[in-house]
Amino acid sequence: MMRTILRRTVGTTLTALVALTLGASPASAAPGGAPPIAQVRTLSAGDTVTVVGTVTTPPGAFASSFLDVGFGIQDRTAGIYISASAPTDVMPGTSVRVTGSLADQSGLLVVRPTSIVSLGPVDAVAPRPVVVRVVGESTEASLVTVVGRVTSAVVDDLPYGYKFTIADRTGETTVFVNTQTGIDVSAIRAGQTLRVTGMSSQYEDHYEIDPRSPADVVVLP
Repeated sequence: MMRTILRRTVGTTLTALVALTLGASPASAAPGGAPPIAQVRTLSAGDTVTVVGTVTTPPGAFASSFLDVGFGIQDRTAGIYISASAPTDVMPGTSVRVTGSLADQSGLLVVRPTSIVSLGPVDAVAPRPVVVRVVGESTEASLVTVVGRVTSAVVDDLPYGYKFTIADRTGETTVFVNTQTGIDVSAIRAGQTLRVTGMSSQYEDHYEIDPRSPADVVVLP
């Protein structure tokens, strides 16, 4: 199904407050009493939440299909996407504390923030190597890496981006390449073996991997 201009529900514009504080806090420590992200993910749309995690995707990397300038964060338990409507200067490897409301964005659970506070630099999150079958609700908004064979030609889904499928012995999933990432899909062909890293995502009733940059899509021998 081709994505339409309303594929991502942006919601009411919220002004993000970004405050830089001294020092650094590990993402797993959840300063200020914030619950683990895995626990937050069990709550309902509309609930007000505070989460602490490490930024895993550059802000706005998925803007062409998400229609926002948000970013992923992750702690030791899970990940979640922060659907920011105002630009922020937090980058991967920064710990942040975010307060906002939970929302369902075309199947993807997100936080629509009212406050984003940078807590300083921490160790970058390492992507989790998984088989394709694992990509789903349990990995949503977390960084994953899969290795598989390209099973379709690249589909032009502009202005949102490009997509193709990749499979291993366990199953098949979609790779969605947003235009902001700078990834050149012109050389991707069915039958190639790729290593793909990105944020495990969801659009409506299917799951996908959204790579962040050219370094996330590697052709293997």
